[in-house]
Amino acid sequence: MTLASPYLKPGFYEDALTRGKHRDIVGGRWEETALHQMQVILDEGLTRQDHFLDIGCGCLRLGHMLVPWLDPGHYWGTDASRALMLRGHTDELTPEARSRLPEEHLIEDSAFCFPGLPETITFALCWGVFTHLPAAPLLPALKSLRHSFPALRKLMLTIFLAPENHTGPFRQRDGVVTHPNRPPWHRSSADIAADAEAAGFSIRWREDLLPRGQALAVLEPRRS
Repeated sequence: MTLASPYLKPGFYEDALTRGKHRDIVGGRWEETALHQMQVILDEGLTRQDHFLDIGCGCLRLGHMLVPWLDPGHYWGTDASRALMLRGHTDELTPEARSRLPEEHLIEDSAFCFPGLPETITFALCWGVFTHLPAAPLLPALKSLRHSFPALRKLMLTIFLAPENHTGPFRQRDGVVTHPNRPPWHRSSADIAADAEAAGFSIRWREDLLPRGQALAVLEPRRS
């Protein structure tokens, strides 16, 4: 039986952490991807004063660059594994950066319920998360974000796309083959736009050439 996500394999995190492979869990390309992430969030207007939520932050691939840049205490991270986040806090942050990121700002959350996070979140990134998940969790996650963070002004989301009505595997521009029914997962841009609309967001697509051919969407809450 194919798992919906490779991260659901029993003992996945424990085995990788025991072998010192915490960077590999989040897909490798450590500095390259972090630089891409920093570039796009700054390009979209992130300020040092924003309260930032890194959804699926893993072992702080982005965090090791962003935490020192943001005002102290303004970075929050969620992930399915708290142990993975804490490994990043210990191994990937400088002592000065660790003082700017309290451990209680790293929250285990595999259901996108965002427990214990403040309403003050203004900017969120979800990078390489829904590339590993089927379609069903996205709309509830977007609704939860919209409801939980009234101050949110922007969410950036990566996803694998395939043409409308495409069936079967699809080769992305970076060579990765994605699928409609197993990981790595793809969807159409129309389907993603429909979920965004249903959750109360407008959506636009950026043209960035991202690692593994991911597409980058920028979602902004519609204000009544």
